[in-house]
Amino acid sequence: MASQFIQSLREHIRARNYSKRTEKTYVHWVLDFIRFHNRIHPQKLGVPEIVRYLEYLAVKRQVSPSTQRTALNALVYLYKHYFGRDESLLQLGSFKRATKPKKIPTVLTQHEIRLIFQHLQGDYLLCAKLMYGSGLRLMEACRLRIKDIDLDRLSIHIFEGKGKKQRITTLSEFCVSELKNQIAHARLCWQEDKLCHDWGGCYLPPALSRKYPNAPFEFSWQYLLPTKKRLVDERNDNAIRRHHLHERSMQREFKRAVLKSGIAKQATCHSLRHSFATHLLERGADIRTVQEQLGHSDVRTTEIYTHVLNRGGRAVISPLSDI
Repeated sequence: MASQFIQSLREHIRARNYSKRTEKTYVHWVLDFIRFHNRIHPQKLGVPEIVRYLEYLAVKRQVSPSTQRTALNALVYLYKHYFGRDESLLQLGSFKRATKPKKIPTVLTQHEIRLIFQHLQGDYLLCAKLMYGSGLRLMEACRLRIKDIDLDRLSIHIFEGKGKKQRITTLSEFCVSELKNQIAHARLCWQEDKLCHDWGGCYLPPALSRKYPNAPFEFSWQYLLPTKKRLVDERNDNAIRRHHLHERSMQREFKRAVLKSGIAKQATCHSLRHSFATHLLERGADIRTVQEQLGHSDVRTTEIYTHVLNRGGRAVISPLSDI
Protein backbone atom coordinates (compact mmCIF):
# COMPACT_ATOMS: atom_id res chain seq x y z
CA MET A 1 0.00 0.00 0.00
CA ALA A 2 2.60 2.52 1.13
CA SER A 3 5.07 2.28 -1.75
CA GLN A 4 2.45 2.44 -4.51
CA PHE A 5 0.52 5.20 -2.78
CA ILE A 6 3.62 7.30 -2.04
CA GLN A 7 4.96 6.83 -5.56
CA SER A 8 1.61 7.95 -6.94
CA LEU A 9 1.68 10.98 -4.64
CA ARG A 10 5.21 11.86 -5.80
CA GLU A 11 4.15 11.72 -9.45
CA HIS A 12 1.11 13.86 -8.68
CA ILE A 13 3.32 16.52 -7.05
CA ARG A 14 5.82 16.45 -9.92
CA ALA A 15 3.07 16.77 -12.53
CA ARG A 16 2.16 20.10 -10.93
CA ASN A 17 5.75 21.38 -11.17
CA TYR A 18 6.40 21.60 -7.44
CA SER A 19 10.06 21.82 -6.52
CA LYS A 20 12.13 18.81 -5.46
CA ARG A 21 12.37 20.22 -1.94
CA THR A 22 8.59 20.63 -1.70
CA GLU A 23 8.04 17.09 -2.92
CA LYS A 24 10.46 15.71 -0.35
CA THR A 25 8.92 17.80 2.44
CA TYR A 26 5.31 16.89 1.62
CA VAL A 27 6.08 13.18 1.35
CA HIS A 28 7.93 13.30 4.67
CA TRP A 29 4.94 14.78 6.52
CA VAL A 30 2.40 12.53 4.83
CA LEU A 31 4.43 9.48 5.88
CA ASP A 32 4.73 10.85 9.41
CA PHE A 33 0.95 11.37 9.49
CA ILE A 34 0.38 7.77 8.38
CA ARG A 35 2.77 6.38 11.00
CA PHE A 36 1.11 8.45 13.72
CA HIS A 37 -2.21 6.77 12.88
CA ASN A 38 -0.74 3.25 12.95
CA ARG A 39 -0.32 3.05 9.17
CA ILE A 40 -4.01 3.45 8.39
CA HIS A 41 -4.47 4.61 4.79
CA PRO A 42 -5.12 8.39 4.87
CA GLN A 43 -8.11 7.91 2.57
CA LYS A 44 -9.88 6.44 5.60
CA LEU A 45 -8.97 9.39 7.80
CA GLY A 46 -10.43 12.89 7.99
CA VAL A 47 -10.51 16.20 9.84
CA PRO A 48 -10.51 14.78 13.42
CA GLU A 49 -7.40 12.75 12.67
CA ILE A 50 -5.67 15.73 11.02
CA VAL A 51 -6.41 17.93 14.06
CA ARG A 52 -5.21 15.24 16.47
CA TYR A 53 -1.94 14.93 14.54
CA LEU A 54 -1.34 18.69 14.38
CA GLU A 55 -1.96 19.03 18.12
CA TYR A 56 0.41 16.13 18.76
CA LEU A 57 3.10 18.02 16.84
CA ALA A 58 2.50 21.15 18.91
CA VAL A 59 2.11 19.56 22.36
CA LYS A 60 4.19 16.39 22.38
CA ARG A 61 6.90 17.14 19.84
CA GLN A 62 6.87 20.88 20.50
CA VAL A 63 7.64 21.80 16.91
CA SER A 64 7.91 25.41 15.78
CA PRO A 65 4.92 27.24 14.27
CA SER A 66 6.51 27.11 10.81
CA THR A 67 7.01 23.33 11.07
CA GLN A 68 3.39 22.81 12.10
CA ARG A 69 2.27 24.99 9.16
CA THR A 70 4.42 22.95 6.77
CA ALA A 71 2.84 19.71 8.01
CA LEU A 72 -0.60 21.28 7.60
CA ASN A 73 0.22 22.40 4.05
CA ALA A 74 1.31 18.87 3.17
CA LEU A 75 -1.96 17.39 4.47
CA VAL A 76 -4.08 20.04 2.75
CA TYR A 77 -2.33 19.16 -0.51
CA LEU A 78 -2.95 15.46 0.13
CA TYR A 79 -6.66 15.78 0.81
CA LYS A 80 -7.59 18.72 -1.40
CA HIS A 81 -5.45 18.16 -4.50
CA TYR A 82 -4.56 14.46 -4.42
CA PHE A 83 -7.76 12.98 -2.99
CA GLY A 84 -9.89 15.78 -4.43
CA ARG A 85 -11.93 16.40 -1.30
CA ASP A 86 -14.06 19.51 -1.16
CA GLU A 87 -12.41 22.37 0.67
CA SER A 88 -15.52 22.90 2.77
CA LEU A 89 -15.00 19.42 4.22
CA LEU A 90 -11.49 20.36 5.37
CA GLN A 91 -12.43 23.11 7.81
CA LEU A 92 -10.27 22.28 10.82
CA GLY A 93 -11.77 24.80 13.22
CA SER A 94 -9.74 25.78 16.27
CA PHE A 95 -6.88 23.56 17.38
CA LYS A 96 -3.73 23.88 19.48
CA ARG A 97 -1.24 25.96 17.53
CA ALA A 98 2.48 25.62 18.03
CA THR A 99 3.93 28.65 19.80
CA LYS A 100 7.47 29.87 19.96
CA PRO A 101 8.88 33.26 20.95
CA LYS A 102 10.21 35.32 18.08
CA LYS A 103 13.98 35.09 17.83
CA ILE A 104 16.19 38.09 17.28
CA PRO A 105 18.40 37.35 14.24
CA THR A 106 22.02 36.42 14.86
CA VAL A 107 24.15 39.21 13.40
CA LEU A 108 27.90 38.91 12.88
CA THR A 109 30.31 41.82 13.08
CA GLN A 110 32.45 42.58 10.05
CA HIS A 111 35.49 41.37 11.99
CA GLU A 112 33.77 38.03 12.66
CA ILE A 113 32.80 37.73 8.99
CA ARG A 114 36.42 38.32 7.96
CA LEU A 115 37.51 35.55 10.35
CA ILE A 116 34.97 33.13 8.87
CA PHE A 117 36.02 34.00 5.31
CA GLN A 118 39.62 33.13 6.23
CA HIS A 119 38.50 29.54 6.87
CA LEU A 120 36.51 29.12 3.64
CA GLN A 121 37.92 28.35 0.20
CA GLY A 122 36.84 28.04 -3.42
CA ASP A 123 33.12 27.81 -4.15
CA TYR A 124 32.29 27.97 -0.45
CA LEU A 125 34.06 31.29 -0.01
CA LEU A 126 32.44 32.82 -3.10
CA CYS A 127 29.01 31.55 -2.02
CA ALA A 128 29.49 33.12 1.44
CA LYS A 129 30.61 36.42 -0.09
CA LEU A 130 27.52 36.52 -2.30
CA MET A 131 25.24 35.82 0.67
CA TYR A 132 26.80 38.60 2.73
CA GLY A 133 27.56 41.04 -0.09
CA SER A 134 24.15 40.74 -1.78
CA GLY A 135 21.85 39.55 1.02
CA LEU A 136 21.10 36.24 -0.70
CA ARG A 137 19.46 33.25 0.92
CA LEU A 138 21.50 30.06 0.83
CA MET A 139 19.45 28.42 -1.94
CA GLU A 140 19.39 31.63 -3.96
CA ALA A 141 23.19 31.68 -3.96
CA CYS A 142 23.55 27.97 -4.74
CA ARG A 143 21.07 28.13 -7.64
CA LEU A 144 22.55 31.16 -9.38
CA ARG A 145 23.00 30.76 -13.12
CA ILE A 146 25.51 32.54 -15.36
CA LYS A 147 22.80 34.75 -16.88
CA ASP A 148 21.77 36.03 -13.42
CA ILE A 149 25.06 37.90 -12.93
CA ASP A 150 25.39 41.38 -14.43
CA LEU A 151 29.00 42.48 -13.96
CA ASP A 152 28.50 45.74 -15.83
CA ARG A 153 25.61 46.96 -13.70
CA LEU A 154 26.91 45.27 -10.55
CA SER A 155 23.64 43.49 -9.92
CA ILE A 156 22.24 40.00 -9.45
CA HIS A 157 18.82 38.99 -10.77
CA ILE A 158 17.14 36.50 -8.46
CA PHE A 159 14.61 34.40 -10.38
CA GLU A 160 14.07 31.58 -7.89
CA GLY A 161 13.54 33.49 -4.66
CA LYS A 162 11.33 32.46 -1.77
CA GLY A 163 7.75 32.08 -2.95
CA LYS A 164 8.96 32.15 -6.60
CA LYS A 165 9.44 35.91 -6.31
CA GLN A 166 11.96 37.78 -8.44
CA ARG A 167 14.14 40.73 -7.47
CA ILE A 168 17.34 42.53 -8.40
CA THR A 169 19.92 43.01 -5.68
CA THR A 170 23.31 44.67 -5.49
CA LEU A 171 26.61 43.00 -6.39
CA SER A 172 29.77 44.07 -4.60
CA GLU A 173 32.58 45.23 -6.89
CA PHE A 174 34.94 43.23 -4.68
CA CYS A 175 33.36 40.03 -6.03
CA VAL A 176 33.86 40.88 -9.72
CA SER A 177 37.34 39.39 -10.11
CA GLU A 178 36.37 36.14 -8.36
CA LEU A 179 33.14 35.94 -10.37
CA LYS A 180 35.04 36.29 -13.64
CA ASN A 181 37.27 33.38 -12.61
CA GLN A 182 34.24 31.35 -11.53
CA ILE A 183 32.43 32.01 -14.82
CA ALA A 184 35.55 30.85 -16.69
CA HIS A 185 35.57 27.67 -14.58
CA ALA A 186 31.86 27.11 -15.26
CA ARG A 187 32.57 27.49 -18.99
CA LEU A 188 35.19 24.74 -18.81
CA CYS A 189 32.67 22.45 -17.07
CA TRP A 190 30.09 23.25 -19.76
CA GLN A 191 32.55 22.51 -22.57
CA GLU A 192 33.41 19.21 -20.89
CA ASP A 193 29.71 18.36 -20.54
CA LYS A 194 29.08 18.99 -24.23
CA LEU A 195 31.57 16.23 -25.05
CA CYS A 196 29.53 13.75 -22.99
CA HIS A 197 27.16 12.05 -25.47
CA ASP A 198 24.47 11.35 -22.83
CA TRP A 199 24.55 14.77 -21.18
CA GLY A 200 20.97 15.98 -20.62
CA GLY A 201 21.79 19.66 -20.12
CA CYS A 202 21.31 21.58 -16.89
CA TYR A 203 18.05 21.26 -14.98
CA LEU A 204 15.23 23.63 -15.86
CA PRO A 205 11.69 23.64 -14.47
CA PRO A 206 9.42 21.70 -16.87
CA ALA A 207 7.51 24.78 -18.06
CA LEU A 208 10.75 26.60 -18.90
CA SER A 209 12.34 23.61 -20.63
CA ARG A 210 9.25 23.28 -22.84
CA LYS A 211 9.29 27.00 -23.67
CA TYR A 212 13.06 27.09 -24.29
CA PRO A 213 14.04 23.55 -25.39
CA ASN A 214 17.63 24.58 -26.21
CA ALA A 215 18.21 26.50 -22.97
CA PRO A 216 19.51 23.54 -20.89
CA PHE A 217 22.42 23.24 -23.33
CA GLU A 218 23.27 26.96 -23.53
CA PHE A 219 26.08 28.37 -21.41
CA SER A 220 24.05 31.28 -19.99
CA TRP A 221 21.67 28.83 -18.27
CA GLN A 222 24.41 26.77 -16.58
CA TYR A 223 24.91 27.01 -12.82
CA LEU A 224 27.47 29.51 -11.55
CA LEU A 225 28.62 27.04 -8.87
CA PRO A 226 28.55 23.64 -10.61
CA THR A 227 29.52 20.38 -8.94
CA LYS A 228 32.70 18.58 -9.93
CA LYS A 229 30.89 15.52 -11.27
CA ARG A 230 27.83 14.82 -13.39
CA LEU A 231 25.10 12.82 -11.68
CA VAL A 232 21.96 10.91 -12.63
CA ASP A 233 18.84 13.02 -12.11
CA GLU A 234 16.48 10.29 -10.91
CA ARG A 235 13.59 12.72 -10.57
CA ASN A 236 13.71 13.78 -14.22
CA ASP A 237 14.00 10.81 -16.60
CA ASN A 238 17.39 9.72 -15.20
CA ALA A 239 19.10 12.43 -17.25
CA ILE A 240 22.84 12.96 -16.77
CA ARG A 241 23.31 16.46 -15.34
CA ARG A 242 25.74 18.60 -13.39
CA HIS A 243 24.06 19.83 -10.21
CA HIS A 244 24.76 23.09 -8.38
CA LEU A 245 26.69 23.39 -5.12
CA HIS A 246 24.67 21.47 -2.54
CA GLU A 247 23.25 23.54 0.28
CA ARG A 248 24.11 20.96 2.95
CA SER A 249 27.72 20.93 1.84
CA MET A 250 27.82 24.71 2.19
CA GLN A 251 26.18 24.55 5.61
CA ARG A 252 28.77 22.02 6.83
CA GLU A 253 31.69 24.12 5.59
CA PHE A 254 30.25 27.28 7.12
CA LYS A 255 29.71 25.63 10.50
CA ARG A 256 33.28 24.33 10.41
CA ALA A 257 34.56 27.83 9.60
CA VAL A 258 32.60 29.35 12.49
CA LEU A 259 34.09 26.81 14.93
CA LYS A 260 37.62 27.39 13.63
CA SER A 261 37.12 31.14 14.00
CA GLY A 262 36.30 30.73 17.70
CA ILE A 263 33.05 32.65 17.34
CA ALA A 264 30.68 31.89 20.22
CA LYS A 265 27.48 32.81 18.37
CA GLN A 266 24.89 30.40 16.95
CA ALA A 267 25.78 31.55 13.44
CA THR A 268 24.50 29.85 10.30
CA CYS A 269 24.67 30.68 6.60
CA HIS A 270 21.51 32.75 7.05
CA SER A 271 23.37 34.94 9.55
CA LEU A 272 25.23 36.42 6.58
CA ARG A 273 21.93 37.67 5.15
CA HIS A 274 20.94 39.04 8.57
CA SER A 275 24.32 40.78 8.78
CA PHE A 276 23.91 42.26 5.29
CA ALA A 277 20.61 43.88 6.26
CA THR A 278 21.81 45.12 9.66
CA HIS A 279 25.04 46.57 8.30
CA LEU A 280 23.17 48.39 5.53
CA LEU A 281 20.90 50.01 8.13
CA GLU A 282 23.90 50.90 10.27
CA ARG A 283 25.37 52.70 7.26
CA GLY A 284 22.21 54.77 6.87
CA ALA A 285 20.30 52.82 4.21
CA ASP A 286 16.56 53.42 4.02
CA ILE A 287 14.35 50.62 5.40
CA ARG A 288 12.46 50.42 2.08
CA THR A 289 15.72 49.98 0.17
CA VAL A 290 16.74 47.14 2.47
CA GLN A 291 13.28 45.60 2.04
CA GLU A 292 13.71 45.59 -1.75
CA GLN A 293 17.22 44.15 -1.51
CA LEU A 294 16.02 41.30 0.70
CA GLY A 295 12.85 40.66 -1.31
CA HIS A 296 10.45 41.02 1.63
CA SER A 297 6.80 41.48 0.68
CA ASP A 298 6.00 43.26 3.93
CA VAL A 299 8.23 45.94 5.44
CA ARG A 300 7.32 44.62 8.90
CA THR A 301 9.50 41.59 8.16
CA THR A 302 12.43 43.91 7.48
CA GLU A 303 11.79 45.95 10.62
CA ILE A 304 13.13 43.10 12.78
CA TYR A 305 16.59 44.42 11.87
CA THR A 306 15.78 47.82 13.33
CA HIS A 307 15.08 45.99 16.61
CA VAL A 308 18.54 44.46 16.39
CA LEU A 309 20.01 47.97 16.05
CA ASN A 310 17.90 49.40 18.87
CA ARG A 311 18.85 46.58 21.22
CA GLY A 312 22.55 46.95 20.60
CA GLY A 313 24.85 47.51 23.57
CA ARG A 314 25.22 51.22 22.73
CA ALA A 315 21.49 51.94 22.49
CA VAL A 316 21.10 52.22 26.28
CA ILE A 317 23.64 53.57 28.74
CA SER A 318 24.05 51.16 31.63
CA PRO A 319 23.49 52.62 35.13
CA LEU A 320 26.70 50.88 36.22
CA SER A 321 28.62 53.75 34.64
CA ASP A 322 27.22 56.14 37.26
CA ILE A 323 28.60 54.23 40.25
